[in-house]
Amino acid sequence: MIPAFGNPSPLLPDILSLHGKWRNNQPAVICEDDSLSWRELMDLTHQFANGVIAKGIQRGDRVGVVMSNGVPMLQVLLGIMSAGAISVPINLSVNSEALVNMMRDANVSAIIVTSDQLFRIDALRQELPASVELFVCDKKLTDEKECDEQPRHWITVEDLCDSQPNSQPDVSIDQDDLLNIIYSSGTTGMPKGIAHTHQARRDWAYDLGIALRYNGGAKTLVTIGLYSNISWIGMLCTLIAGGTLIIHKKFDAKSFLDDVRDRGVTHTAMVPLQFQRVSELMHSQQHDVSSMQAMMCCGSPLHADLKQTLFEQFPCGVIELYGLTEGIITTLEPEQAEGRWSSVGKPLVGTDILIIDDEGNPQSRGVSGEVVSRGRISMAGYYNNPQATNASVYIDTQGVKWLRSGDIGYLDSDGFLFIVDRKKDMILSGGQNIYPQDIEAVLKKHQWVDDVAVIGAKSNRWGETPVALVVAKKPNIDTQSLKNWANQKLGKQQRITDIRVVRELPRNPNGKLLKRELRKEFEDVVYE
Repeated sequence: MIPAFGNPSPLLPDILSLHGKWRNNQPAVICEDDSLSWRELMDLTHQFANGVIAKGIQRGDRVGVVMSNGVPMLQVLLGIMSAGAISVPINLSVNSEALVNMMRDANVSAIIVTSDQLFRIDALRQELPASVELFVCDKKLTDEKECDEQPRHWITVEDLCDSQPNSQPDVSIDQDDLLNIIYSSGTTGMPKGIAHTHQARRDWAYDLGIALRYNGGAKTLVTIGLYSNISWIGMLCTLIAGGTLIIHKKFDAKSFLDDVRDRGVTHTAMVPLQFQRVSELMHSQQHDVSSMQAMMCCGSPLHADLKQTLFEQFPCGVIELYGLTEGIITTLEPEQAEGRWSSVGKPLVGTDILIIDDEGNPQSRGVSGEVVSRGRISMAGYYNNPQATNASVYIDTQGVKWLRSGDIGYLDSDGFLFIVDRKKDMILSGGQNIYPQDIEAVLKKHQWVDDVAVIGAKSNRWGETPVALVVAKKPNIDTQSLKNWANQKLGKQQRITDIRVVRELPRNPNGKLLKRELRKEFEDVVYE
């Protein structure tokens, strides 16, 4: 037997550490005027990792990350990974109740924030899990008044890293250890944390990197918060290849196009709404986008007309990705898009998909059913939620486990996947997953509401938008007041566009709400 030399299967912390050695002076990350080489990024990453370890964070501990986009957030995410801990990045638009629920569910041992989130999180300290012993802010506040008010129990990233070695921590990380937990719902009630292992995340980056055409020369523009799995695609694919991340603190179509021209951007990953804004600007002004090599769109369906327009505006075309954070992924390559504008392509390399009926029987080509998938990129499960994990599994006649998508689709004669409906009631608005039951739970607390159903209606701006159908306890309720009341309690991405009063909601004999009928009733209604 030939002996193995070193680690035959390096994980992400090892791969990135080696980039710091061999790509030392090459640019790793740029954000506005902030720029770090690979050596500088890994030095800061390792100092942070050693710092949290010195403060008592151990392998397998969960660390909440409530941060705005920027170099500090990247340093924190990579540092947590290198320390063998598990990052729990939080969507900043969720409401406080949702945020606390996620922190409790993950039972985090530390919380890292950017200064713009400091006072928000500090106000929730009494509601956070008792396990939180370490509070870290990215920097000390500079405003004199805020400095005086800055909570004394918070330390800064600089303080945490002070005097720490810049060498990779001596932590034994197993390939089956969890790397991150990303919450799928923003949520009143019990959230679902999607857990990924170190091996799955590395392999996910490898496989996506092939499909999305990443390489060591990639200059990837990230415009969505690094809490999002969409941004993790651009982040990990770029980092594993040794490219350069260009991070925007928020999305702006003009800034996007300016950076494509000025920085020679080669890759990006965005949602349809962002591409729509970019496309609209390109109609009115000329822009040099010749550097772009591959663009990925995901989060919600990319309408065929917009997809074709993007192919006309960008020489590289666009790769549409259908997938779930849980691990199902297909991509439509630009060369295969002609004549299949509504398809989401074929499975990611190393992934298999199957279409099944309600009884679990495989469906023939052209016949619709639930999309299920298996492959090495699948999640480890829903964190601390075995019931939901078990419900996500389909077992075929050979005893093989597949991951359920909850989406309805079919394969054409050439094996291209088309998504036709969603088995689950999730709403896709501006690339964000919105769960109607979370909004319903809020509305049901109001004294005027007897029954309620929330569905996704068409929106020219967002793709879909939440609309609430309410059975009222009294006549002539003020729907505008009710909407304002609910939206104050909901996360930004969950806010209701319209409330309509109905006499009753359709239910089957077992009392199950028939949302398919409601969606059909409102299929011709379009909001701006």
